[in-house]
Amino acid sequence: MRVLVVEPYKEPYEKEIDPGLESLQHEVGGDIEVVYPFDDPVAVICNEEGKLEGLTLNRSLRDGDGEIYDVLCGTFLVVGLGEENFDGLSKEQMDKFKERFKTPEQFIFIGGNIVSIPLGDPPFAPAHPEPPHDWGDR
Repeated sequence: MRVLVVEPYKEPYEKEIDPGLESLQHEVGGDIEVVYPFDDPVAVICNEEGKLEGLTLNRSLRDGDGEIYDVLCGTFLVVGLGEENFDGLSKEQMDKFKERFKTPEQFIFIGGNIVSIPLGDPPFAPAHPEPPHDWGDR
């Protein structure tokens, strides 16, 4: 089935995987947790222990007001929903969720709240940019 893979600090990409549990576990690096944060017939599959294991914070989930209510950790998948099982994404779903998760995020905690900083277009700027080469040996 054709899924969207979203890794921390990377743009999402399409991947063809087997629809079985072992394949899903392999992609997220452990037991799976399934969440349904969107009205679309899709699911987000992530590592069930991702937060407890300290996996890298990846992308935010936001409520109708744009406020962060959760953060997905580690690599996760966006999959379609079939009658009784997971299914591949349609082209429209793939395009929609590629756009939704296109921009990697960095997270910081300020005053007890988590704040997302979009990292912009690839290549992503390093946290500490190199000084200009014309500075010489100062």
